Amino acid sequence: QVQVVESGGGLVQAGGSLRLSCAASGSIFSINAMGWYRQAPGNQRELVATIGSGGNTNYADSVKGRFTISGDNAKKAVYLQMNSLKPEDTAVYYCNAYNIFGIPYWGQGTQVTVSS
Repeated sequence: QVQVVESGGGLVQAGGSLRLSCAASGSIFSINAMGWYRQAPGNQRELVATIGSGGNTNYADSVKGRFTISGDNAKKAVYLQMNSLKPEDTAVYYCNAYNIFGIPYWGQGTQVTVSS
């Protein structure tokens, strides 16, 4: 089993920055990718950014150039630096860890609110 815990959400004005952190625990040896997803009210959960164990990254078009994902593969921790935030970035942000069998583990989510 893998447990995933996020932290770092909050309220920020448009144009501001926030940094989200996520740590996995438990059977972390099986994790080979981690990422961030978000879900706004009335919307489906969507991918924000992912990072593989080799450091390869992938971003949603809507956050490219503004968000940066990074990670500590040994600790199975992942971070999301969010700059130039927009009101449309308001959502609950979820951390995700995939193991080598493709099984996803989700955190409880952290609220990010961007005021205009």
